[in-house]
Amino acid sequence: MNETTAQNTSGAMGAHPAKGANEEDRAPMTFTVRVFIYLVGVHFIAAFLFLLFYLAGAK
Repeated sequence: MNETTAQNTSGAMGAHPAKGANEEDRAPMTFTVRVFIYLVGVHFIAAFLFLLFYLAGAK
């Protein structure tokens, strides 16, 4: 059993892993913010297109 496995398993070694032990599993903050901005932007574009079709069909 290597050190990383020992830190991530609960038992005799300790119930709480060291803080930041799974930090490598997380995406960088800039990537997370960029994905959030893209998602919001795509939803605004979709809402705008929906509004255009809605208003065009109201005639």
